[in-house]
Amino acid sequence: MAWPFGGPRYGVAVAIGALAGFALYHAAFGFTGAWRRVVSEKRGQGLRAQMVLLIAACAFTYPLIAYGAPIDGLRSGAWVLPFGVTALVGSFLFGAGMQLGGGCGSGTLFTVGGGSTRMVVTLSAFITGSLIGTWHLPAWRGLPRLEAFSVVKEFGPWAAVAIVAVLGIAIIVWSVRRERAAHGELEPRRQGGSVFGGPWSHTLGVIALVVVSVATILTLGRPWGITSGFALWGAKIASGIGIDVTSWSYWSGGRSRALERSVFADATSVMNFAIIFGAMAAAALAGKWSPVMRIGWRDLATAVIGGLLMGYGARLAYGCNIGAYLGGIVSGSMHGVLWGIVAFTGSSMMVKARMRFGF
Repeated sequence: MAWPFGGPRYGVAVAIGALAGFALYHAAFGFTGAWRRVVSEKRGQGLRAQMVLLIAACAFTYPLIAYGAPIDGLRSGAWVLPFGVTALVGSFLFGAGMQLGGGCGSGTLFTVGGGSTRMVVTLSAFITGSLIGTWHLPAWRGLPRLEAFSVVKEFGPWAAVAIVAVLGIAIIVWSVRRERAAHGELEPRRQGGSVFGGPWSHTLGVIALVVVSVATILTLGRPWGITSGFALWGAKIASGIGIDVTSWSYWSGGRSRALERSVFADATSVMNFAIIFGAMAAAALAGKWSPVMRIGWRDLATAVIGGLLMGYGARLAYGCNIGAYLGGIVSGSMHGVLWGIVAFTGSSMMVKARMRFGF
């Protein structure tokens, strides 16, 4: 379906997205669960895997940005973005919403593909929140913000990789010490199974996601992103029921053309669909694709609220854990680091609230 709109490039994007969904499912690689376990159980295996992912991805992307590849947008600084009050509020809301919705941007997609009925509700609310965010975004513009800052431009690619490595290793060391202090030893590493039937070790999952991150940049000329596709889906649905979203400033100019074209002409949407089907294939090969159609009222409520918070927050803060956090850091932009700090704070506060009040 994507090939007629984007040619071979979109065909490659489909393959990349399918690999992402397959890897995310088999490695159970989600930011939400890993961040929750750091707070609720003082277990950091997932967080440490994320740090390795960031370090490894930056070791590939920073030299590409500095020395040349078919990624003019990255070299020109198009993905180096300022971080201010609007992004701070958005990333905090997203972090809190993750723990209510039960998944992040990528986590929502691969669990939907894996057959989770609850996450279909979260995704629907995520799309709605994204649409509302595009409506409200002009009101948030003009608030104070820090200037955009590129570590690659300021320090050079190899020093920038070293900075990311030092920060990542510091978090890994802190996580190891904290876990050993709480439990006496580290949690055993997950053992891998079949490549096709799973489960995958964190190591194999990290390798696959590094390939996805770098391949997306080389193929599409920009970092991997997810939530802009949700905003587009919401706008198309709204237009279909008679809401004139083209009158909103967010959807004026170049974005108005996206509303006129097929959703398969949008590279982010194409990759999102591929993630869902990649995860579906992984679940089927593992013999675990078995959707449950019942959902309790409490799960329904938290899925809706969490999805709305994530969708709205993502539009204020340049995206989700993939587009803003991973994508920002691999682009060399300081906003990715700040997004991660604030989102982790919002996530941690929501985890503690859920533990205290039992919801």
